Amino acid sequence: MSNDTDPSSVNRILVAKGLRAFGDGFVSLLLPAYLLALDFTPLQVGVVATTTLLGSGVLTLAVGLQAWRFQHRTWLLASTALMAATGLGFALLTDFWPLLLIALVGTLNPSSGDVSVFLPLEQSLLSRIVSDKRRTWVMARYSLAGSLLAAFGSLAAALPALAAAAAGVPTVAAIQTMFVFYALLACAAAAVYRGLPKAQPSEGPRPKTALHTSRKTVYTLAALFSLDAFGGGFVVQSLVALWLYQRFGLSLAAASAIFFWTGVLTAFSYLVAARIASRIGLLRTMVFTHLPSSVCLILIPFVPDLGYAIALLFVRSALSQMDVPTRSSYVMAVVAPAERAAAASVTSVPRSLASAASPVLAGYLLGLSPFGWAFVAGGVIKIVYDLLLLALFHQVRPPEERDGPAATNT
Repeated sequence: MSNDTDPSSVNRILVAKGLRAFGDGFVSLLLPAYLLALDFTPLQVGVVATTTLLGSGVLTLAVGLQAWRFQHRTWLLASTALMAATGLGFALLTDFWPLLLIALVGTLNPSSGDVSVFLPLEQSLLSRIVSDKRRTWVMARYSLAGSLLAAFGSLAAALPALAAAAAGVPTVAAIQTMFVFYALLACAAAAVYRGLPKAQPSEGPRPKTALHTSRKTVYTLAALFSLDAFGGGFVVQSLVALWLYQRFGLSLAAASAIFFWTGVLTAFSYLVAARIASRIGLLRTMVFTHLPSSVCLILIPFVPDLGYAIALLFVRSALSQMDVPTRSSYVMAVVAPAERAAAASVTSVPRSLASAASPVLAGYLLGLSPFGWAFVAGGVIKIVYDLLLLALFHQVRPPEERDGPAATNT
């Protein structure tokens, strides 16, 4: 189905995404610092972080599967209310068990990616209000807004320390103020969402279940994306930094600079991905940019000095995340319109759960040898994913690729 683009609604979703990403950026860094300042043990901090991820995953899946019952605007406003309550809860409560409960049912995100209740709602709504030919570009802008604002949010995480040093404010109180700010960002996002139309254009009769005609496609994609995420878990940023420190004696300041630039390369690669996809198609863009990035991963342990390792990391960063907007656009394109919210949640939540399993294995491999076997394992698994994705879905084309340049290259 091809719809007319609704620029006002698109801009509102992008602004709300940026507000949420800014909050996630500083919360992901302040959460462990806050819990440690409350005299929580490292184990308790880990339990809270894990509970937050599990709770977010379950809530995202539940909302995605029930989104077809109500208007997306209603779900988004309810989610901002939960986000505000989460921020206030962490600002006002200091005991372990109440905070653990809030972590379970709330919206805090301790990771760098957006795995939240908002994700399936926003992605399915964007796919509904833009044309097929514009969908990938809008998804690229959506990913770009989230990445850049999350980076600036990370910088804002330094504010409590600055306040504590300059004004003598207790660290706990300063961080609690940031949680209140997180709640205020939720209110600002709610104000933005309220401007969305109460009713969106109909995309056919309401389904009897969240997934019906697209069930096989969605489950297959979810399994493949989980395999990719499992491979990516071997090379999460903290473990890459640990390996660089162990192998080359990299300083913390140098590591910060390196990962800032890898983040910038990743953010702007989303727009490049949209341009490539308009030429060769979504699936080919996903696979043909991902394969060389995985080869870079495998090569990193074999390089003789830090300069080559950094160069490979930069090349990988410019390529490895091009499948983020194209993957979102592809999923939205190949499933039934009424099932998009469910598809977005079912394909994203298992990714986060799968990626949580492999860092433990990567840490074990790093403990066995400084060579960097985790890079090799992650790269090989990702290549297997790319080849399986291409083999299973090379004939499943989005509507906009059935004619035009992408179609002629298929």
